[in-house]
Amino acid sequence: MRHGFYGRLLTMAPLGGLFSKEHFLRRSLRMFKLRIIAIVLFLFLQNVAPASAQTPAPAPATRGEQRKTSEPYTGDLSIFDSPGREDRLQIERVMNILGIAPGKAVADIGAGSGWFTVRAARRVGGNGLIYAVDINPEAIRYIDERARKEQLQNVKTILGKPDNPLLPTRSVDAVLLLKTYHEVAQPVTLLRNLHAALRPDAKVGVIDRNGNGEDHGVGRDVVIREAKEAGYKLLEQYDFVKGDKMDYFLIFVPE
Repeated sequence: MRHGFYGRLLTMAPLGGLFSKEHFLRRSLRMFKLRIIAIVLFLFLQNVAPASAQTPAPAPATRGEQRKTSEPYTGDLSIFDSPGREDRLQIERVMNILGIAPGKAVADIGAGSGWFTVRAARRVGGNGLIYAVDINPEAIRYIDERARKEQLQNVKTILGKPDNPLLPTRSVDAVLLLKTYHEVAQPVTLLRNLHAALRPDAKVGVIDRNGNGEDHGVGRDVVIREAKEAGYKLLEQYDFVKGDKMDYFLIFVPE
């Protein structure tokens, strides 16, 4: 005769003694439940523990991740127009090396107060054009007003993006980032986006000082490496800008 589980438990119960059949049945059921719980817990731990052990560690930092940069300047823009700066920086020599001449189109990226913008505008004359690019709306307003006061009609301001100067295609013969590169949060992307704006034989100049990125400077080798990654090659380099507390003047061209 076949018996169910409960039937077997009843037949296993003693006929006499201290425990009744009902008490024995309750005790057996409790033991059965505890055994089931133990089995389920064991199976759970067997599945979870290996999975936890196999969880991959965070990936190491890659070369393409953002490096440290300085906060873009947002203070008094007039401080850039310190007396004697033209001579200390030898700005006329800078423009000669970049090929800035009458009729040329030039981009001043990170134009700030427009210190370089207005000097380049006078150099290229009425047939030339200067794009003053900055991500600070206050700087754009400042340059617009300055160009109006100085009667420079060949200055066009552009409110750019941190990773894109937003220059027209094939619009410039020369570009200068003067004391700006260390503030660029995504330099490789910006330089790549600059490619399309360059005319044949265009030069890109970077004037800055050595530093760790956060101290308003960036290493010369870092600039060269990032420019190469963006598709440029180093054409020339100078250090005559040290008079203005800068360490290097680098000239790049597209590869």
